Amino acid sequence: MKTVLTFLAFLLIAASTILWVRHGGGEAYPDLTSSPEFSANALQEVLAYSEPIGNVAVSRHGRIFFTVHPESRPQGNKLLEYVDGASVPFPSRRRQSDLFATPLGIAIDRLDRLWVIDHGNHGMNSARIIGIDLIGGDVIRDQQFDASIAPAGSLLQDLQVSADGRTIVIADASFWRKSPALIVYDIESGKARRVLEGHQSVSAENFAIHSGGSKLSYLGGMVALRGGVDGIALDNEWLYWGALNGSGLYRIRLKDLRNSDLPQLETRIERFSDKPLSDGLSVDTSGNVYITAVEHNAIFKVDQERKLTTTIQSKQIRWPDALSFGPDGYLYIADSALPELILKSTDHIEANGPYRIFRFQPGFDGNPGQ
Repeated sequence: MKTVLTFLAFLLIAASTILWVRHGGGEAYPDLTSSPEFSANALQEVLAYSEPIGNVAVSRHGRIFFTVHPESRPQGNKLLEYVDGASVPFPSRRRQSDLFATPLGIAIDRLDRLWVIDHGNHGMNSARIIGIDLIGGDVIRDQQFDASIAPAGSLLQDLQVSADGRTIVIADASFWRKSPALIVYDIESGKARRVLEGHQSVSAENFAIHSGGSKLSYLGGMVALRGGVDGIALDNEWLYWGALNGSGLYRIRLKDLRNSDLPQLETRIERFSDKPLSDGLSVDTSGNVYITAVEHNAIFKVDQERKLTTTIQSKQIRWPDALSFGPDGYLYIADSALPELILKSTDHIEANGPYRIFRFQPGFDGNPGQ
């Protein structure tokens, strides 16, 4: 009996050690904030919702859509549109109950199609991409990805659509599998390719995220919040991306991503600049890349001279999760308050509501839907 207990204790210690080495630890990341370009007073509240908000997408006509963050385990509506001061299910609650399991990333293209990525509960079920025509409300695409594209432990959670409506790029942050990648999806053919898997540009670095003065770790510190490629942004020429726990903002030409015959795709990657630990990205028509700074309640900007500055900072923003440009140069910010969701009880999540979407005008004519 003693031998059995000793063996079990050894297995427990070994498993804990492996878990900590793979998912725990992490160093503090330097504070890159500078004096904000805009006062916190420039931030406007767009809406408040009782459940945590995941991503936001704003059409060129000003229609506002958002997902309920799947880490909050929502039982009701999962995709909503903000209409005349009310958040209403889109499509209808009956229809979306058949469409969605764990939707998170959303984007609107210039053909007024709303694209949704459903990660299938971290790849434990089939991840799916859904396309909805905003004009007629018809579902134009509902496609599952097999394990070669979305394996168990993956997290397909952010996406962007090319300006010509031909290509969707999806980010797999791969929190559990630790094999992050980009997915290139051809809309016409419905074919997807998994690229740059495990490359340093899409992978988490050994940095721990701190929010509200605390390190984001779980299970007695054995698991830290550490993700690979998270936010992505796409303009007419370049795809920009960065890992949640990464120090670099990277880019590659869209034409290179589209070329499935191109050897050594990684040689086309360019490290564009440093960045804060970040979640969402967006880019305006002047080529300025906006980056959420999750540790500092802020939005940063990298201009085409590669200068990194702080655009706006406000304690109202608990966790700037996703960005979307809308009409009149407004940049919309989905605040998921993520530290209040992960492994938290329903009572805790409800008590820390409501959850909000904000906006401000950084002074540029943005790309609706990016």
